[in-house]
Amino acid sequence: MTHEFDLRLDTLRAAYRTGTANPRQLIADLREKAAALNPEFNLFIHLLSPDELEPYLAALDGKSPDDLPLYGVPFAIKDNIDLAGVPTTAACPAFAYTPERSATLVDQLIALGAIPLGKTNLDQFATGLNGTRSPYGKCRNSVHPGYPAGGSSAGSALAVALGVASFALGTDTAGSGRVPAALNNLLGLKPSKGLLSTAGVVPACRTLDCVSYFTASAPEASRLLALTARVDPHDGYSRANPLWNDASAFGVPRPFRFGVPKQLEFLGCTESPALFAATVEHLKALGGTPVEIDFAPFLEAAKLLYEGPWVAERYSVAGELIERQPDAVLPVIRAVLAKAPGTTAVDAFRAQYRLQALKTECDRLMAEVDCVLTPAYPRPVTLAELHAEPVARNSDLGWYTNFMNMLDYAAVAVPAGFMQNGLPWGVTLFGRVFTDQYVLSLADALQRQTGLPLAGGRAPQLATPSGTARHDRARVVVCGAHLDGLPLNWQLRQRGGQLQDATCSSPDYKLYALAGGPPFRPGMVRVAEGGVAIEVEVWDLPSAELGSFLTGIPAPLGLGKVQLADGRWETGFICEPYGLEGAEDITHFGGWRAYLRSKG
Repeated sequence: MTHEFDLRLDTLRAAYRTGTANPRQLIADLREKAAALNPEFNLFIHLLSPDELEPYLAALDGKSPDDLPLYGVPFAIKDNIDLAGVPTTAACPAFAYTPERSATLVDQLIALGAIPLGKTNLDQFATGLNGTRSPYGKCRNSVHPGYPAGGSSAGSALAVALGVASFALGTDTAGSGRVPAALNNLLGLKPSKGLLSTAGVVPACRTLDCVSYFTASAPEASRLLALTARVDPHDGYSRANPLWNDASAFGVPRPFRFGVPKQLEFLGCTESPALFAATVEHLKALGGTPVEIDFAPFLEAAKLLYEGPWVAERYSVAGELIERQPDAVLPVIRAVLAKAPGTTAVDAFRAQYRLQALKTECDRLMAEVDCVLTPAYPRPVTLAELHAEPVARNSDLGWYTNFMNMLDYAAVAVPAGFMQNGLPWGVTLFGRVFTDQYVLSLADALQRQTGLPLAGGRAPQLATPSGTARHDRARVVVCGAHLDGLPLNWQLRQRGGQLQDATCSSPDYKLYALAGGPPFRPGMVRVAEGGVAIEVEVWDLPSAELGSFLTGIPAPLGLGKVQLADGRWETGFICEPYGLEGAEDITHFGGWRAYLRSKG
């Protein structure tokens, strides 16, 4: 077998272009490596044979990395996601079936040039957060043998952490794509519900399930999401990705506000509090302002997932097999699902009402910040602890994860440090629905700030992205009647606008009192000489409302780009030159408010 190879997307692409690697040899080497690791880590349930790999490799003949974005990129597939012609087991041999077609997302990736290596191990029926609930063997941690890999997407996380795949597909209903990432020094993206197709995925909770990506770094997850976030007519829960969340939204974050729970829980861990506090300081160094938020409604929503009727949704998949052949399902899974048959429709509706009330409260809190930071889990649990108390210790791992899909948020687990015994430790950044590329931007900035080695001990990827990170809110610079307290300010507030900053433009503008009114309005014009800094306000409003705001602006005003005193360019009010006919030059006042005061 050849030397260890850096499988990051950019590195692999460069190696293929220069001829220092080729897909056939690399995939053969990786398959050999995976087979050697499998007895110890139990990461693969089905490793594709050379004959099974051949059609995927042959499809690359005559093509190059310039033709296919994921040319020759090896990836692993959690074994509750279909790959045509290969059994899907969901870690339950009695449930297994062989699909004729692959899951939509798998088809997308193969069409982009990626090569599937095999199907990975998981907690049975994706019910668990630890990776030990499988008849195909327990998945131990990639770094420390006394700890689990985390689940349910255990094998997928191990495939990337152990250097067998560039990326891997997991699923995430309650944290299954984030807990294994944090335990294995990986980036774990749980996209907004519906962004990635779940057609061809064995459901855990169909209304909540997400397919997740495991990568070494945030830019890789960003690229994979941008390539595959597509509406799927075969998936009734598929949703369109808004343009504010496309590939161009990944960039360098501007100053931001991040929520920190008042109710932080570490379950007695002596190291996690300091690691979390250090991460808060890293985000502050990146321009973040911490904002303490009430976490009680999030935690209450989390409890509904397993203590409420959503257990019955899981039972709808495995229940028939449990009733017909109970011994085919692991005892711990049967115990988790035991109360499901007694759940009534009345219980389900009451729980939905409570969840909606909690979501309203949580959404209100989320509107005040750009993202929220939590630990990935309160504390890691050992294999011995899981063996002694499998349900209780598994629940510990889900403390900060179970609410995410219930409340419809985007989340990413990010490596944030190592414990004294060498075990990786991570945090979660989460944001409002369809802010995936934004939270990935923050994750990327955090990875660059900490400079931690990537999975496998590789040096961190330090290239700074181009552009500015964006999310579901837009900033608008106002200089006149839309200023706080003035006659047209209601147009911003009515659309959910929030005042972000009272500042000045760069010293390159003149200000005019336009003819006509009421309402009386100024026009701000950029000039080559004779300009001054004009007092302005920066407002933040939902991107979905920006169009209606723009169409309501009367001539000669419009929205363009305005430079602020700190050099930033933001969307703001500008004036067409013809609008200056009959206008009064009021530049010397330095702002509209000062001019109004002069009028008495």
